Amino acid sequence: MKNLEGMTDEELALCYVAGDNRAFDLLLERNQSKLFAYIMFVVRDHDKADDIFQETFVKVITKLQQGKYVNNGKFSAWIMRIAHNIIMDSFRMIKNEKVIDTDNQGLFKIQTEAALTNSIEHEYVNTQVLLDVKNVMEQLPATQREVVYMRYYQQLSFKEIAQLTNVSINTSLGRMRYAILNMRRMVRDYRIQLQVE
Repeated sequence: MKNLEGMTDEELALCYVAGDNRAFDLLLERNQSKLFAYIMFVVRDHDKADDIFQETFVKVITKLQQGKYVNNGKFSAWIMRIAHNIIMDSFRMIKNEKVIDTDNQGLFKIQTEAALTNSIEHEYVNTQVLLDVKNVMEQLPATQREVVYMRYYQQLSFKEIAQLTNVSINTSLGRMRYAILNMRRMVRDYRIQLQVE
């Protein structure tokens, strides 16, 4: 019996292809939170995110079984790219780049060490600032919101972002530039004070 826990995701994928279903269960367990968080951040609709998440793993299983996975990079990047393609296909189908958050729930609450001060007043100010940043980000078009998420929350390089989103590095850099410009404009227009204590 193989020790699956000590294997990398890439090794687990190859084990699954070789017929070990336990390997896929572990792959799913390791990657589901990060993948769902990414999908939810982009589409901002829990039901739609569930559908895309399930469709992503159906495609992952299909591609693995068809031998279309080649161990030449990170498995997590490979599944993120599959999810990205499904998201973009769904955007094309509804002909709408901006997905509206109908239930006023974002991806998750942003937490920083700066918000964990002893002063209740500082904590309140910091929480409000981070909420304002999150709200401003949610007003961005999906492609800009996606690159901001990948860069700052997943800490991916622009090269990795370009590969995952199937665009050039210049396009991903441009999207980030426009996202920052749009966020600055919104902060100025709405007179939001963004200063963490």
